[in-house]
Amino acid sequence: MKLHKEGFKTLRNEIFIFSMLNYITFWNSEIIFWYFTLLITAFLFVISVYFFRIPKRNFQRKEGCVYAPCDGKVVVIEQTEENEYYKDNRLQISIFMSPLNVHNNLYPISGKVAYTKYHPGKFLVAWHPKASTDNERSTVVVENEKISILFRQIAGAVARRIITYPRVGETVLSANEFGFIKFGSRVDVFLPIGTKVCTELNQKVKGGISVIATY
Repeated sequence: MKLHKEGFKTLRNEIFIFSMLNYITFWNSEIIFWYFTLLITAFLFVISVYFFRIPKRNFQRKEGCVYAPCDGKVVVIEQTEENEYYKDNRLQISIFMSPLNVHNNLYPISGKVAYTKYHPGKFLVAWHPKASTDNERSTVVVENEKISILFRQIAGAVARRIITYPRVGETVLSANEFGFIKFGSRVDVFLPIGTKVCTELNQKVKGGISVIATY
């Protein structure tokens, strides 16, 4: 296991702030309050380290497979209209990430990046029906010779920072990292109608490991 690069600044700031807080408490209050502050700050720091963890995984990267772009629980499987890029009906699979899940985001397929766009927006709870269209979000489209897939990082009420790395024209490999969402949210995947779904509602999936569809 290693720590994600997006966590280094956060953890560095926490070390400074928590150290100052414990120093001030030690010299200006009863020793029992210092013990309490030390315990709480240590707990918060451990939680942050856990949040930014990246576990070591072996990715198979089989052709014809659409892999989960993140860890989490499948909360939506439905046919819907995709109005940003395709402007037609697509099969939507949405995965909700709790604060305890691994939060780096992985390409669901290999191919070439055809489109990327960041959208500022609201911070509705991630499972809200309008979160996909109204919340802050970042959209990426990857295409290969057989399929074109759109996937969208969506911020939530707590998750208020989306990081997206790809640029149009890049050739990418499934299960490689394309971004990160801080502190819980969701990722939507839009597939062509007729794609075979290999997951179920409320199923827990692992990014780059679990196959959510085949083509």
